[in-house]
Amino acid sequence: MGALTELDDRAIDALHEQAAISYGTFKKREVRLNMARGKPALGQLDLVERLLDLPGRGNHVAHDGTDCRNYGGMEGLAEARALYARLIGARPENTMVGGNSSLALMHDNIVYSMLKGNPSSPLPWNRAGRIRFLCPTPGYDYHFNMTEEYGIQMISVPLGEDGPDMDRVEALVAEDAAIKGMWCVPKYSNPTGAVYSDAVIERLARMPAAAPDFRIFWDNAYIMHHLTEERIETANLLTACERAGNPDRALMFMSTSKITFPGAGLAVFASSETNMRWFLASASRRSIGPDKINQLRHMCALPDESALYALMDQYRAIIAPKFDAVYGTFDRLLGDPRVATWTRPKGGYFISLYADGCARRTVELAGEAGIALTPTGAAFPYRNDPDDRHIRVAPTTLSADEVGLAAEGIALAVRLAASEREKARRSLRVT
Repeated sequence: MGALTELDDRAIDALHEQAAISYGTFKKREVRLNMARGKPALGQLDLVERLLDLPGRGNHVAHDGTDCRNYGGMEGLAEARALYARLIGARPENTMVGGNSSLALMHDNIVYSMLKGNPSSPLPWNRAGRIRFLCPTPGYDYHFNMTEEYGIQMISVPLGEDGPDMDRVEALVAEDAAIKGMWCVPKYSNPTGAVYSDAVIERLARMPAAAPDFRIFWDNAYIMHHLTEERIETANLLTACERAGNPDRALMFMSTSKITFPGAGLAVFASSETNMRWFLASASRRSIGPDKINQLRHMCALPDESALYALMDQYRAIIAPKFDAVYGTFDRLLGDPRVATWTRPKGGYFISLYADGCARRTVELAGEAGIALTPTGAAFPYRNDPDDRHIRVAPTTLSADEVGLAAEGIALAVRLAASEREKARRSLRVT
């Protein structure tokens, strides 16, 4: 397997000619496929269709006697808090189950901190001068869009297979009191599939921070989303922070958006007792309580960890072959000569495809061939991919046959874009 740069000029010309022909042939097929977002497939949604019949007429009382039809219960149902606290690694009394969106809970944490300051803040963030967040990249575009919306300056930190560059993180957090937060997707990270190592989590918990109100936004969106039989577990950040003397540092989130129904699931927030008391007091001005009927519905359908894992095993049987189809196509069309690299995550919803210097052109060509991809740069703060190399591939939504077809179109677009770039580079070298 040789690299593109190792080919002689004649071989590059031949590769480009063949790439153009293959791409042109594919384009004539006039496909219309969308891989822009990581959404559950229809087959996954069918597996939880029974939720629509639950909890059922007359079944509206929670285990503790709460009438779920009425107001109240800002922190959520006790049985839901107990279940999801175990999953996320928190105490039930320091866990809340809210509406459908964990992003909304993250958003509210930021807004309340901006307007009022969190429990450790000398001043509300909007009165403290410049506010900055660390952003491991490639990362989740909605995190970055939210941060940018509120004028918070984002600092990119490279994300490796075992987490962010901790030497850089520690140096920045220790010296800059304007750094108030950090985004983390610790397991099967969106979009690379990275899994934070125990060593990285321990360093995040104990590192000195110049800002007393520094917070880690721990988005465990893919906590149960395994693609292999191995169920990878990560260290508990809440426990590590308590042990390190920073009990209020961790803000932990998850949701069932990719477990049950996106838009009609449950969102979970857990933290220290101090942070939870502060957040619930602030949230009580915004709402009189969550949708407890939906929480009861979920507890009827998925009452414990074994039920959740059984469902996720069914999901894996649907999703994993789609990832394998992408790998097989990429291996066949991009491996020799090597014009790109890609991740092979053990969980999550995405594959990261790296095409150095031609990601933007690849996405453009794929779009012209009828394959919609996430815009280039989306996985970076301010949509700036400095090396123009990252492409997010989302195999889950399409059928197995459609995934293979989309992967072929993407690979052919990469081959054409890479050969174009290499020809242009050699032309500049000659002149």
